[in-house]
Amino acid sequence: MTPSAAQAMSILRDGSHFQWHVIPILVIAIYIYHVEIGRKNWDIVFAGLALWGVDWFNEIVNGLVFHFTQYAPIWGAPAGTAYLIVIGLNIEICLMFLVMGVAVAQVLPRDRAMKLAGLPNRLVIACGFSVICVLVEIALNSIGALAWDYPWWSARSPWLIFLFGYLPMFLTASWVHDMPTVRRKATTVGFLYAFDAVCLAVFASWGWL
Repeated sequence: MTPSAAQAMSILRDGSHFQWHVIPILVIAIYIYHVEIGRKNWDIVFAGLALWGVDWFNEIVNGLVFHFTQYAPIWGAPAGTAYLIVIGLNIEICLMFLVMGVAVAQVLPRDRAMKLAGLPNRLVIACGFSVICVLVEIALNSIGALAWDYPWWSARSPWLIFLFGYLPMFLTASWVHDMPTVRRKATTVGFLYAFDAVCLAVFASWGWL
C-alpha cells in the first residue's frame, strides 16, 4: 500500500475531522438547487444531478481498484478534509461536484445544433470543462491535496484523466439536459442513483469501499 493510500485509509469515514466549513458549503449547494427548482429549470436541475451521479459511479470504481489491488486507488484524497467518504472522495469534493453540473448546464446554448469552432457545442463545452478540471487536479496534486500513484494517471499523462475522469460526466450532464421530457430526465437520473446506491450498499457491506 502506498503512503498516500495508507494516509487516506487512516481517516476514512472518521467523524473526528469534522470542520464547520462544510455547513455553509452545503447550504450554498441547497440554495442553488432551490433557486433552480423554484424557477422550474428542470433541465438544469437534472443535469446537475446527473453529473453528480456519474461522479459517484467513478468513485465507486476508484474504491474497487484500491480494494482489489491493495496498492492504491487511481486517485486519492489523503488529507485536508472534514470527512473522507470513500478513498478518493471527500465531503468538499462531493459538494463541489453537486454544484458543478448546474454550472455546466447554465452555459449550454439553447440551440443544441449550434456549432462552436465548427464542432457540436455540447462536445466543445464538455471538453472545455474537462480540460479546466484536469488543470485544477494537476495543481491539487502538485501541493499534495490529491494523490496519484500510477504513472498512467498523472500530470505527465493527463489523457485518461480527461477521457475517463471528466468527459463522461459533462457529456452525461448535457445528454440529460437535452432530454425531451422531465419524466425521461427523472427516470434516467433515478436509475443512475439507484445503481449507485445499490453498489454503495453492497460493496460497503462487503468492506470493499
